[in-house]
Amino acid sequence: MIFLEVSGQMDVFIFKNYQCVLALAFAIEEINKNPDLLHNLTLGFDVYDVHCRAWTMFKNSFICLFGNYKIPNYSCIRESRSIAVLTGPSGITSDLIGTLLGLYRFPQFTFGPFDHALSDHNKFPVLYQMAPKDTSIATAMVSLLLHFSWNWVGLLTTQDEHGAWVLAELKEEMDKNRICVSYELVISSQDVSHIFKLMAVHNEINLSSASVLIIYGDNDSLIFLMVLIEQIFLHGKVCIVNSQWDFTLKRKYFMLGSMHVPLIFTHHHVDVSGFADFVKTVKPSKYPEDIFLARLWFLSFNCSDSESDCVTWDECPYDASLDWLPVHSFEMTMSGDSYNIYNAVYAVAQALHEMLLHQTEVQTIGNRNGALPSSAQLHIFLKNIQFYNPIGDQVIWDKKMKLEPQYDILNIWNFPEGLQLEVKVGKFSPYAPHGNQLSLSEDMVEWAIGTTEIPHSVCSEICDPGFRKSPQEGKAACCFDCTPCPENDIANGTAMEQCVKCPDHQYANTQRTQCLLRAASFLAFGDPLGMALTCMALCFSLLTVVVLGMFVKHHDTAIVKANNRALSYILLISLIFCFFCSLLFLGRPNTVTCILQQITFGVVFTVAVSTVLAKTVTVVLAFKATSPGRRMRWLLVSGAPNFIIPICTFIQVTLCGLWLGTSPPFVDTDKHSEHGHIIILCNKGSLTAFYCVLGYLCSLALASFTVAFLARNLPDTFNEAKFLTFSMVVLCSVWVTFLPVYHSAKGKVMVAVEVFSILASSAGLLGCIFGPKCIILSLPNRNFLHGFRDKRHSRRNNSS
Repeated sequence: MIFLEVSGQMDVFIFKNYQCVLALAFAIEEINKNPDLLHNLTLGFDVYDVHCRAWTMFKNSFICLFGNYKIPNYSCIRESRSIAVLTGPSGITSDLIGTLLGLYRFPQFTFGPFDHALSDHNKFPVLYQMAPKDTSIATAMVSLLLHFSWNWVGLLTTQDEHGAWVLAELKEEMDKNRICVSYELVISSQDVSHIFKLMAVHNEINLSSASVLIIYGDNDSLIFLMVLIEQIFLHGKVCIVNSQWDFTLKRKYFMLGSMHVPLIFTHHHVDVSGFADFVKTVKPSKYPEDIFLARLWFLSFNCSDSESDCVTWDECPYDASLDWLPVHSFEMTMSGDSYNIYNAVYAVAQALHEMLLHQTEVQTIGNRNGALPSSAQLHIFLKNIQFYNPIGDQVIWDKKMKLEPQYDILNIWNFPEGLQLEVKVGKFSPYAPHGNQLSLSEDMVEWAIGTTEIPHSVCSEICDPGFRKSPQEGKAACCFDCTPCPENDIANGTAMEQCVKCPDHQYANTQRTQCLLRAASFLAFGDPLGMALTCMALCFSLLTVVVLGMFVKHHDTAIVKANNRALSYILLISLIFCFFCSLLFLGRPNTVTCILQQITFGVVFTVAVSTVLAKTVTVVLAFKATSPGRRMRWLLVSGAPNFIIPICTFIQVTLCGLWLGTSPPFVDTDKHSEHGHIIILCNKGSLTAFYCVLGYLCSLALASFTVAFLARNLPDTFNEAKFLTFSMVVLCSVWVTFLPVYHSAKGKVMVAVEVFSILASSAGLLGCIFGPKCIILSLPNRNFLHGFRDKRHSRRNNSS
């Protein structure tokens, strides 16, 4: 017996539900023709059309149980009576009837969608739900969202136990995959206030950037809201629904294809062979007692005689068949509800078969005399039954052993004159390897009319490589800003949460998308700056050699002898080494050159400056020796100024030794001064030692400057005190300027500043001290003592 809603509201015939009746008839005919199943019994069925009115449902239930509804608990059925009831597809129908059937332990099978409310075995002890539980529906829907990169969706569910369970499952699965809920609506078809609630938030839904709306419910829950949803909410939305809606209702209320893109998840099942052929043979003449078939025939083929109370088939086409009906009105393939009925009939048949075999084995008295088994006995065998139906699918009640359902994904194609066609565009299988569970043919999906592009549904556009996601305060995780990666950090993919720092030997490109290998860089001889400094050092060295040659050539002249010829030679040689030591700062640094460049610079410059100091002291002593007293003369004759050079140099060597012993210079790298390069340079090691060496040089220069400054007014014939003073001013100016520039420079520029300072200070000494002397040496008439005397004598005569 089947309780089925064939006529909907306002007495509208529901074509889809009548296919359930045909599935029941098909299954029973298959079983009755099977010699290996119930060979001594013939199954039959009754069909009751129910409405959502409690009295009508209970009236038909009493007739089913007792043959009448006026005297409960008294059965007037003798020979043929029902042994099981099929109810559906409405959950409300199954709930109301199940309350009564449970009192009499009458097996009840529901073929509608799985309902958590019907899983209460205390309230429904003999109820079996044929539809599989949507254990993987959340995973399936989220997989579809991930496939199209939709991470900003709306949720619309029903306010019942099943809706709450699905909502929790969906939100948990979405959280795992970082999909956010734009808005969430829970509605009830029983409460009119929820309709007004929907109307109140329609602006939020329509104005939301979410283009995808997940709807989980059934026709019973949402039928009263379809018109409202269609007119207010769903303009341009992609609707993902969980069940196959009735086409008749769709055409009137829901999902007009020009406005929406429906993607429907239905339970997957193999087509039952022979069912389509069976439906083609169904005619009112074959089943004259079926009033529902007659009504379907009248409505479909316009053959009813409205003026007569008698049924006539004269106006009907002779060869009319249900396969003539358009697909959107009546499907020839077995629907999900029909397949559940098919399995329910076979479950009853298998249980009856096992029960009869059991009764035969224990030799139950009376079974051979035509007594039928009771429904209470059947329930005992139904609880533990498991079998494979004729197409190979397993039917089992044990929740632990029951397989998770697979889903077909359907899309609605739209045709002229409002015709629509459901097309399978994909499949979801929880048994496939992770990542391959969803298979979808995107080219078969018909999107909204007027566009061929896949809809976009994100809160924030995905961040390109080189940017990271920066969460927006107070908003969902899917809403973020794209922030460029900081210097030397990269994001080599899209939607990166954090930027990754490049290793020290690598650097980020300008797009911040990849790390590139840094090129080694140093102040090489081949660089333009290196070549310029090298040329300067060689030119000044050559010039110094020329000056030294001139002094050697004219070593007997008065200008050379006047200021200690030996000290002049020492100074010129030290300046040559000063120019050459600057070349140690060029080229690829290594440990040896790093040590040599600092030590050589300190010692050689100490020799040069101390020589200047000695020359200055010599000038002072030379003029003081002419005054009375032998002490100054003794110091000049004994060569005391010459001891200044080794003493000052020894002190500098000591400082350099302490520097090398504590923290010597070493090879270092600079990764920040020059983009894309790693600069190899020498680290001073101990800056304190470096500044001590430099400070000692400055103190010597200051002493030389002071002594020379005091001797500037002495007689100027062969007196170089003024030139020594000016040379020390140049030296001090160069190194005082060096300090701030050196600290502000970085990388190769810092090395170039130090080299330039060495060259500039050395060139200052050379030019200021020996420049005037070279001019005198080039004039022979002024390079002798009598020449100066004649010049002075002529000046006196002119003045007189």
